[in-house]
Amino acid sequence: MRNFELRHQFLPSLSGRTLKKILPGALLALLVSPVLAAEPQQGSGLTLGGGVDVTPRYSGSNENRVTTPLVFDYSMRNGFFVSTTQGIGYGNSIGNLDYSTALSYRAGRKDHDVDSDSLNDGSDNLRGMGDVKGSALGVLGLGYKVTDWLHLQFQAEVPFSERDNGAALHFGILSPLYSGSKDTLTMALTSSWGTSDYMQTYYGVSSSQSAASGFAPYDAGTGIYAWSMNVDWTHKFNQDWSVVAATGFTQLAGDARNSPIVQRKASPTGSLKVTYSF
Repeated sequence: MRNFELRHQFLPSLSGRTLKKILPGALLALLVSPVLAAEPQQGSGLTLGGGVDVTPRYSGSNENRVTTPLVFDYSMRNGFFVSTTQGIGYGNSIGNLDYSTALSYRAGRKDHDVDSDSLNDGSDNLRGMGDVKGSALGVLGLGYKVTDWLHLQFQAEVPFSERDNGAALHFGILSPLYSGSKDTLTMALTSSWGTSDYMQTYYGVSSSQSAASGFAPYDAGTGIYAWSMNVDWTHKFNQDWSVVAATGFTQLAGDARNSPIVQRKASPTGSLKVTYSF
């Protein structure tokens, strides 16, 4: 995929938008982090790119939506980084131990379908449930390289704003299955745990929400709410251009699995991105 083709993908979603609408979203996009971001890069550099992601409309939805995310990853030799995958923060390593701390953002959830370029999740299936506001997060990450093929990861996300949305912890095992001059293949297994506030926010149904939406009242308690597996493949065309493909699935567990808003307990995910590194 050539550069001009990437630009064409983003132009339709940006046309007609005012700066007032674009700038807040662009700033938030720099803070949104996924579960267990990639391990810190050595040295300084800048990577730009874009592509497509396929994800559920919300956790538990039986509908998918396609989004067109931007990739922006800037790292400095001193450990400072600004990234669409890790947020804004600092990371470094001591021997086999990697650590990072960052300011990030957890997207909100709407009770109606959202546009493909929206940072929020949302579905008409949630009518009457009300909106969940996004949260500014403090994120602590730890990683330990046990062997060349086994890396352990931990990530804690604690909200600074909208604290009632709750905190979550993620525990992961990452295994580089193959690493060559042009291709790398990596598999990751992750379990995710939520506080009672987190679980009630994203999987519970209060009495008022039940009256407005028709869902049965449901109390979701603390515990592991999801298991996920992802396989990432990176192919380098040259020292600058790369393509990154990922596929995986998430299996809801515990009280999340039994929530009345959950239509699909196991959801596939996928993405394809093209990047250019300076």
